Parts: sequence; structure tokens; C-alpha cells
Amino acid sequence: MTDTIKPIFERYVEAWKRADIEAALETLDEDCVITECYGPVYRGRDKVRLWMEKWLGEGNRVLEWDILSSVSGQDAAAFEWRFKCLYHGEESGFEGASVVRCRDGKILYMREYATTAEL
Repeated sequence: MTDTIKPIFERYVEAWKRADIEAALETLDEDCVITECYGPVYRGRDKVRLWMEKWLGEGNRVLEWDILSSVSGQDAAAFEWRFKCLYHGEESGFEGASVVRCRDGKILYMREYATTAEL
């Protein structure tokens, strides 16, 4: 399962790193649900577009998003990663993980988790 989900997730991550909204949206199912690690939930590609336009439009940038490992289950894959960004002029970062489910080659569900202390 990871073999099919991993390239899709990698394209999503790379699109964020390039600030390429259209490329990120191409990886998502129309009915996707994305839950960020600190709570917000975006239901559907249109909501994800608005989120990305706002976030990137405020001058924020993904500086680093490196996938460290991946595992797969029956119908999902999980990815551990290291993330760094420029957010409102301040650089910050953390390690986290995403649980991802796909449908017909697109991300249908993604839930992110973040560490809250140095590992």
C-alpha cells in the first residue's frame, strides 16, 4: 500500500515546498478531509485551496519537509517527517507524522500529528 500512496504524498509535500497550489490540489480527492496537527479541518479541495492561498499569501513558506520513514497498513500509510517553515517572519519547525488514505490515486484523508517536545 505504501508503494502506491507514498508517491502521491511525496508530490503533495513537494508542491507545498514549491508553494505550488495547483500541484498540491492535483494530489487531492474532491472530497478530501485534511486535519492539521493543531486542530483545523479542511473538507474538500476548495477549502484546501482557500487555506493554501491564505497561508502562502501571508508570506509564509515551507522551508523543509523531509519524509523520514513510512509504514503501511491494510488501507492506509503513515509517514514520519521533519518540517520547517517561515511563519509570520519567524522560522520554526517540528517533527511529526501523517496518516494518509487514498482513493483512485488521490489523497482522500490525511491526519497530521506533531511532536511537542524535542526528540
